Amino acid sequence: MRLLHLAVPAVVLLAAVLSPSRVMATPSLVVSVPDQTLALVDGGLVKERFPVSTSRFGLGDGTGSYATPLGSLEIASKIGANAPLGAVFKSRKMTCEILQPNAAGRDPIVTRILWLRGLERGNARAYSRDIYIHGTPVEQLIGRPASFGCIRMRSRDIARLFSAVSVGTKIAVLNTGLSQAVAQATLALHARGVRLAAN
Repeated sequence: MRLLHLAVPAVVLLAAVLSPSRVMATPSLVVSVPDQTLALVDGGLVKERFPVSTSRFGLGDGTGSYATPLGSLEIASKIGANAPLGAVFKSRKMTCEILQPNAAGRDPIVTRILWLRGLERGNARAYSRDIYIHGTPVEQLIGRPASFGCIRMRSRDIARLFSAVSVGTKIAVLNTGLSQAVAQATLALHARGVRLAAN
């Protein structure tokens, strides 16, 4: 069993060599909950890593749970393309307020919003629960679970990520270390590509 666990990255690399065009032909995102890290992955390789904060209430997709959903999701909508860093959003609309990082006493959504849609039964409520990847002014808590279900990022990081992804970009949120999470997500996308090609 341990050998099989260690062989997963090797299988992914072999698949990428034998069929490079099918393995993650477009960028995707992988979130490691234990590492509190989001990776931008392209061609099976990690291009960028960003520290994040997932939920302080744990993992899941229950209504009113404030938990971060696991599994395969996608970006359903991108909001705030031209907003300045620190721009405050309420109900996905930009207010006139701009906050600096770590502004005292405030914890709104800022800078950019990537609204997520779940693709599995276990995360099917993500969209209706308003689960986002978004900026936060509470940057001193980035790197540990601190959110109310969303995936939080520093303003400069979410702005950079926002420009690198599109509606439909796939996201895997996994409760494993980053290297294993990237391997699992790459293998899953490769398998999906093979199924689509067979059809």
